[in-house]
Amino acid sequence: MEQQEQKQSSMAMRIAIAAVLTAMTAVFTLMVRVPIAPTRGYINLGDVAIYFSAFTFGPVTALIASGLGTSIADLIAGYPQWAPITFCINAVRGLVTGLIIHGLSRSSKLRVSEQNWAGFFSKKKAAAAGTAGMVIMVGLYFLAGGIMYGFPAAAFEIPGNIIQNVVGILLGSLLSLSVYRAYPPVQQLRW
Repeated sequence: MEQQEQKQSSMAMRIAIAAVLTAMTAVFTLMVRVPIAPTRGYINLGDVAIYFSAFTFGPVTALIASGLGTSIADLIAGYPQWAPITFCINAVRGLVTGLIIHGLSRSSKLRVSEQNWAGFFSKKKAAAAGTAGMVIMVGLYFLAGGIMYGFPAAAFEIPGNIIQNVVGILLGSLLSLSVYRAYPPVQQLRW
């Protein structure tokens, strides 16, 4: 009976974390917006929250927070034409990034502690997860922008999207490492 209550409490905590991270992703996405005229999109800091969610809380939380948070931000910011596309692209990006970083750690049964928290985010794993996320985001936004506004206009966004991803990977991983270092039990909330 106690074990069942712990599972329910843990699930409730994961759902609450996904909700908070969804809001955080929307705020980060809206906080700084640099419009891109040809495709009517914008460069933002939402990637920091997306990579933080994936690196810290795993693929399911990242899927929910990344997809919902960024699409809500598009709706609030007046880009409704991008909201469904943004949801799909960022949900997939969060899921894949989380699977890469946490799939590798689960297979090795690595537990993050004060002594090995930095080892959890080896440069290779972070680079692989970040690169996969970047390829998904840049490639799918190029495809969507190309279909909506033409491929020359969509190509104009590629450098900005790459920079946005690199900043997101660096800041998101640093934030995640800080959380793991300050509170190692956070690893139990991965989903």
